[in-house]
Amino acid sequence: MTSPYDTLEDRAFWRTGVVACDPHHVADLYHPKFAITKETAIMTAGSCFAQHVHRTLKERGWSVIDTETPSGLFPREVLNRFGYAMYSARYGNIYTVRQLLQLLRESYGDVTPADPVWTRDGRFFDAQRPNIEPDGLERADLVQEARASHLSAICAALSKADVFVFTLGLTEAWMHRDSGTIYPTAPGTIAGTFDAATYRFHSFTTAEILADLASVRTVLQAVNPQIKMLLTVSPVPLTATATGGHVLAASSYSKAVLRAAAGEFSAAHEDVDYFPSFEVITNPAARSAFFKPNLRSVEDAGVAAAMRMFFAAHGPAFDPDGDTDAPAPHDDNDRDDGDDGDDDVICEEALVRARAT
Repeated sequence: MTSPYDTLEDRAFWRTGVVACDPHHVADLYHPKFAITKETAIMTAGSCFAQHVHRTLKERGWSVIDTETPSGLFPREVLNRFGYAMYSARYGNIYTVRQLLQLLRESYGDVTPADPVWTRDGRFFDAQRPNIEPDGLERADLVQEARASHLSAICAALSKADVFVFTLGLTEAWMHRDSGTIYPTAPGTIAGTFDAATYRFHSFTTAEILADLASVRTVLQAVNPQIKMLLTVSPVPLTATATGGHVLAASSYSKAVLRAAAGEFSAAHEDVDYFPSFEVITNPAARSAFFKPNLRSVEDAGVAAAMRMFFAAHGPAFDPDGDTDAPAPHDDNDRDDGDDGDDDVICEEALVRARAT
């Protein structure tokens, strides 16, 4: 008597594919659809976890596009505080696919976001990236000028890109009721004022995300017909949920929806691939060792494990135990165990909790 499971490889079974594997070196998990080399022009964007991807690629000398970071010997923490050197342009975190689609369309003059400038304490902020100027600007027109320059930088980045790497982060978002404009944070969290008559909460469905991914792909290919997409899903749980339910259930639902959409979209297109960093870091075999004590922020060991898998698949073979390019771990005594306890990334979502306390 035979079974169709009799001839499957070890990776198909939980015992041999997960339990028996070192969670730092999960074998046979990632089989790329297309090659990415050190010479491939890579454009990065996404939620806060994507900052790890951008930085690690850059540190290893891969061809990561960056059209806005000033040249010079500036400390990374200073650059990051003002939104530089985080991604291929100074857009800050892009948490939802709809926000990404909106930004791409805005860059080419197809849409104009509503309520583009928010205020706080007499200062003015870009509502689409309120965290990139921590203290705001003196006048609203300066915000608009800076945004025009930023949109040009995005177009420049897109024109150079061979691969667009995007990390899906959230399904929950805040929307302008009349126009449908999406914002990266709720009004009143960093800047602006919340008005229930003007803004509303929205949770994107799998169908909506798939439709938005299709539109993103269309826009990208209109600019560069040869461009490919590499999707990832952020393993970072929600800081808070506006659904009215428990944050644990809301976070599980959100990640499930994003993972399903990324998998389905990747399976449907040869020029779209999925990189399973989410699976590496949330792997039960790691027993939460890849998360910091706040159970949200990702430890350097988790980032290293995910990126080691990427480089092993796309780069020349190397000794994982002797990989000097992996991020160095922090000293435990220097760790910030608060809700926003990741010193390596800038994450507006974590400010939700900080603002409420």
